Amino acid sequence: MLTDYYEIQRYEGSGYKPLISFGAWRVAVLRYLDELKPENIFSMERHLCTDEVFILIQGKALLFVGGNNSKVDEIHPIEILIGEVCNVKKASWHTLVLSEDAQIIIVENDDTNKENSETTRLDEKNRSIICEIAKDFLNRK
Repeated sequence: MLTDYYEIQRYEGSGYKPLISFGAWRVAVLRYLDELKPENIFSMERHLCTDEVFILIQGKALLFVGGNNSKVDEIHPIEILIGEVCNVKKASWHTLVLSEDAQIIIVENDDTNKENSETTRLDEKNRSIICEIAKDFLNRK
């Protein structure tokens, strides 16, 4: 049977959805959700056991990284361009801002979860930086 050789998955909802897992890795889709609006970002996360790859396939995405110390260092914005493969290194603080039409493919270890990841609350200075930069980015044509 032909479907023994391939699998096609689609996701039309909002937020994060794993689509395919095999062995040690998984592929997921991240689509816009209100939690990723600049004014709703209060924290950053990091994964302690895996890098995380982002591939923007539609819309606009801005990645913010904050170092890999125990708390977020200086915030750095990185625009992800359509088709680029952006690898966030293991244990690096990060968060994303997406346009409403954005869709990102994520590749990471299949066992990535809350037990082997950390979240840290952003201070007001870093929240303000993210909000200001992200709003300018999203309003740019």
